[in-house]
Amino acid sequence: MKTIRLTIKGNVQGVFFRATAKDIADELGIKGWVRNLPDRNVEIRATASEEILQKYIDWCKQGPPKARVDDVIVEDLSTEEFNGFRIIR
Repeated sequence: MKTIRLTIKGNVQGVFFRATAKDIADELGIKGWVRNLPDRNVEIRATASEEILQKYIDWCKQGPPKARVDDVIVEDLSTEEFNGFRIIR
């Protein structure tokens, strides 16, 4: 298992990015959380296998239909344990 931090930059707030990111994480069995940042970007912390995380990163580069993703920054973190995947408000 591996934990990563994703920072998604672009037009990613107000376009159902968090809700869709949670749905995709649930489908893939990813544990962690997603939240909006004050700078209008989105942050995700995610734990899963490297293969599953790569699928998630690939989705984040596209996002939901109304999003415009300009960049996805991926940082490796120490492995963290989460109970499910949640949206932090």
